[in-house]
Amino acid sequence: MRGKKVTIIGAGNVGSTVAYILAMNGACHEVVLKDRNVETAKGKALDMSQAANAARMHTIVYAAQKPEDITGSDVVVITAGSPRLPGMSRDDLLMINAEITKEVIQDVKIHAPDSVIIMVSNPLDVTTYVALKESGFPRERVLGMAGILDSARMAHFIFEKIGYGAGQIRASVMGGHGDDMVPLPKFSTVAGVPLTDLLTEEEILEIVDRTKHGGAEIVGYLKTGSAYYAPAKSTAMMVEAILKDTKQIQPCAILLDGEYGHRDVVSGVPMVLGAGGCEKIFEVTLNLGQKRNFAKSVESVKSMIRVLEEKNFFN
Repeated sequence: MRGKKVTIIGAGNVGSTVAYILAMNGACHEVVLKDRNVETAKGKALDMSQAANAARMHTIVYAAQKPEDITGSDVVVITAGSPRLPGMSRDDLLMINAEITKEVIQDVKIHAPDSVIIMVSNPLDVTTYVALKESGFPRERVLGMAGILDSARMAHFIFEKIGYGAGQIRASVMGGHGDDMVPLPKFSTVAGVPLTDLLTEEEILEIVDRTKHGGAEIVGYLKTGSAYYAPAKSTAMMVEAILKDTKQIQPCAILLDGEYGHRDVVSGVPMVLGAGGCEKIFEVTLNLGQKRNFAKSVESVKSMIRVLEEKNFFN
């Protein structure tokens, strides 16, 4: 039986860390690193292959030197793009990273037509939309990594607030990846205890606000880059769920087709992840305020899509 193969396009901090996690946990047989700087990809791949041998893992990591090296990939992770720098919003990255996405998707379309694409490049929801339109893949096989990361950030901030329950906190976030995300305290628990039973409304609002700006907080500390450990781990979790067909329920970005009353826009929603990518979307019950916030998040993504359309980006 053919071993599982994962291609990661973009060997920067996030991409290389995803590759390292996959090499260390043996989730796949091959990891291919593809980057404009082939020498950098070669060096990182060699280093990881040696680490895999130290850990007695069977995973082989190598650098793509030509487009057809990605042939046969089960999953293609796209992290290629300009990083988010201090003072830069995700929206500022729109045109730069949309163009990069359009370019890299062409090779995926030709050489890995049966793969599941996981987008990580920001602005996440729009690059996922671009990847879907440019690839022509069914929506189930073009997903964006955001909700797992945002939920993890919210879980950590909950822990900081209450001081206990590490590893037992389950937070839930929907909507776009950015300032318009929609954290859901109602579906967040600590060892099964509802968050609303542990914290005041004011404390929960503080956590929600900090979650919305969780990425910017890290950018502020790092000065010259953005987060990569948590994004990489969140991405690797998606990859593993697809490769192992675990049917895990996770919040991920996908093109909506009537769900929650929205169409032709990408947003984060809870779904079942399996071998086919997204195998089922769940429509959870939202209160009026959450519906309003979700609609605002969707409109934010639509406004960026309109910017691309006005510039004839999809022609």
